[in-house]
This record gives sequence, C-alpha cells and structure tokens, in this order.
Amino acid sequence: MRGVCAVILAAGEGRRLRPLTEHVPKALCPIGNVPLLDRALQRVGALGFDNPGNLAVNACYLGGQVVAHVGGRARVEVEPGDPLGTAGGLGNLRQWIDGRAVLVGNADAYLHSTVHDAGADIAALLEDWDGATVRLLGVPGPPKEFGAHRFAGFSLGGGGGVAPLKAEPADLVRAVWRPAERAARLEVVEYPGTYLDTGTPADYLRANLHAVPDGSLVAAGAEVTGVLDRAVIGAGAVVAGSVTRGVVWPGGIVAAGEMLTDGIRVGRELTVPAH
Repeated sequence: MRGVCAVILAAGEGRRLRPLTEHVPKALCPIGNVPLLDRALQRVGALGFDNPGNLAVNACYLGGQVVAHVGGRARVEVEPGDPLGTAGGLGNLRQWIDGRAVLVGNADAYLHSTVHDAGADIAALLEDWDGATVRLLGVPGPPKEFGAHRFAGFSLGGGGGVAPLKAEPADLVRAVWRPAERAARLEVVEYPGTYLDTGTPADYLRANLHAVPDGSLVAAGAEVTGVLDRAVIGAGAVVAGSVTRGVVWPGGIVAAGEMLTDGIRVGRELTVPAH
C-alpha cells in the first residue's frame, strides 16, 4: 500500500520463555515447525510488504541470528546494547520510515483465523483507514486493555505518531496508544480468530498444539519410531520414545523408553515443562 511500510518487532529477549531462548531468539522459536518470525513475515508479505523498501525487522538479542535468517527479505536494523522497546525500535528506524504510516507486528504473536488466509486476516487494519486514527488488532479480553479487548500483536499508525519517537527505551502503549486513546483517536479492530502471545512455555506449547489441531506434525527428515499423541516434531529430530502433547525442536532426541509429556525437548537433554 502506497505511503505505508511494515515493521516486525523481533528484538526482545524472551525472558519468560527461558531456557528455550538462551541460545535462540524468541522470534526464531518454531510454531508448527515454522519460526514465529517467518509467520509474521508471511502475514505482512501477503499484503504486499515483502521487500527491504517497505518491510523492516528490528533485532537486538542474538541479532546476528535474525540477520542471517531474514536475509534479503527485509531491512534488518540491529539495535546496539539492550533492546529499545516497541517505541524505541521504531524510533531507531525513523529515518527508514521517512514519514510513512507504519503497520507494526510483534514477531511473537501467534494468530490463526478460520475466516481468512494469512495476511487477509489483518487486512481490516488497513481497510478504509483515515490516516489519522491509531488502529490496534484486538481480541475480547480478559485482560481488558483497550475497551473490551486486549491487544493481539498488530497495530497501524500514521507517520506523525512515529516522527517524535527516539532511539531510546520506550513502549508504544505509553508513547502512542494511550495518548491516542485519550484524544479519542484509538480504534480497536477485532481479530476473527485465535491470538496467543507465546510468552511462556505453557502458551508456546498451546500455540504449537493449536497450529496442529488434529493428530501430530512431523517435519521432513525426522525419524519417528516411537508413539506420538498431539506432537510437533522438527526436522532432523529422532523420536524413539513417546511424545504426548509435546514439541521436539529440530535435531532434538527422545530416546527409547523416554516419555515427553506436556513439554518441549531441545537437543538430547533439555526439557522445558509447559507449566
């Protein structure tokens, strides 16, 4: 869309998801064997934001992995030092944004709609937009953050709201959204589906199982000789034991006689319980 760019926020440390995020940034954690960041890029790409001229990704924690993963699909801005937050990240991209309106998405937002295909399900943020209001994607609360809704990972705002932002720690809630709400310029667009923020091991597992509603998902190259019941198995994984309501990351191993239940397996020994 002319006069609009898109930014995917992928700089966070994912502290609540540790130890899963000790060696992999949260944005690259897989949901249904697809990295969260790729899900976000595919979603905005379906709306035409698909090149470094109109799509950017911010990175910080383990930023080199994000740079390598994105490649030439988008501009990647690596923040120095600690993450700048959602508003600071946009402030750091202010020169690239160059006065355009911005569609902003959180890389860790898991969205799934049965009404629309990926991309089309957030298109309502852009439809008939007057360029002056701030729009948030929302799902019914609790918690009721904005009216009867809670934020669902994507927002849209005019270039005028970005122009004052600086490359310093700040968040969009305080810097942009609450001021717009007080000025009666905030509009919540209800999302027709499921939203999960994947911030904890429990929600991360929940999102994986939601992405595979029936049975299990086994990536190409995985070796499974054990028993699966609602499981997501990554590429190169070896499962000789049993996995029930669990996720095995790429290259992970569940040995014969082992039972992985309600948890995430990384490598041979790391198991993160989903509670």
